[in-house]
Amino acid sequence: TLKVMAREAEQLLNELDALADVETTLRSGAPEIQITYDRARLVRYGLNIGRVAELVRDLVLGNEATQFNMKDRRIPIIARLQVQDRQRVEDIGQLTVNPGEPQPIPLSAVAQYEIGEGPSEIRRIDGKRVALVQANLGNASLGGAVEAIESALDSLIQWPADMTYFITGQSEEWQRSQNSLLMAMALSVFLVYVIMASQFESLLQPFIIMFSVPLAFVGSALGLWITQTSLSVVVFLGLIMLVGIAVNNAIVMVDYILQLQRLHGFSLVDSLVTGGRRRLRPVLMTTLTTVLGLTPMAMGLGEGSEFQVPMARVLIGGLLSSTLITLFFIPTLMMMVESFRLRRRQEDEELPPAAEPALG
Repeated sequence: TLKVMAREAEQLLNELDALADVETTLRSGAPEIQITYDRARLVRYGLNIGRVAELVRDLVLGNEATQFNMKDRRIPIIARLQVQDRQRVEDIGQLTVNPGEPQPIPLSAVAQYEIGEGPSEIRRIDGKRVALVQANLGNASLGGAVEAIESALDSLIQWPADMTYFITGQSEEWQRSQNSLLMAMALSVFLVYVIMASQFESLLQPFIIMFSVPLAFVGSALGLWITQTSLSVVVFLGLIMLVGIAVNNAIVMVDYILQLQRLHGFSLVDSLVTGGRRRLRPVLMTTLTTVLGLTPMAMGLGEGSEFQVPMARVLIGGLLSSTLITLFFIPTLMMMVESFRLRRRQEDEELPPAAEPALG
């Protein structure tokens, strides 16, 4: 039954465009003699099924009777029937299952035997026999392929009561590592913010710079969608790296704008315009050199590139979007924050002082 269901699942999954190279590990096995014991007859003759099966196995396959010691080697001595007594299927049926008794009972009297096909392999998980159906991704992402598999196996196959299926491989690995990757990303964001806060000696300016990180993720998601790259562990590693890379251009621009205000006495508007104009070329050059350096990796040239391509595409999409954010969104956000602070300061100055209590 296990082999039949594995073949049915293989044929069904072969029809899905989301999968490719579908095959099962349960292939045709070697021929063997399969013995089915009649428990009622065994009880009638006063025989134990375990002892009878062990006796037949020892007579045909043999049993280690003793060992012969030759210098530093131990050679096992196997005792079993001669070849002419176990060469044909009919010879197996004539084996005596109650040796030493007055009335010998042949195996054919308490069992049925036939030539069948043995399993190509016996694979167990938690003590239960399983059949493995393997497949590669086709024209779909990992999540889309999993959904297609679950929909097909749930709706188009009638599973026996004692049989079910579960999906492992990359899907299981992704589910298992997702929480740890999210924790690593949150830790990287925290560390980047702490380092910038210590350098700027402020909590506000690093907070503004950190806005480039989630908006850089938008560019990464857009790049993955354009290139039809599925979400995986490698993609998440690229996003973690992007946290530290995406803020570089914003740090350069914000630091220069603050220098113009503090050291040269520029107003906020003048410092934003001057800083944006003077830092445009360095920001573009930094992004362009990094993107061009990652382009061969993103193209998937050479062997083993399937692990490099998703990470390169994530970084390229995030860098391109973070550059636009740095040039337009960060100065705008700084202007909005400063305008809000000035408005709050003016409102505080316009409030009348609290009345002092009379002393009598």
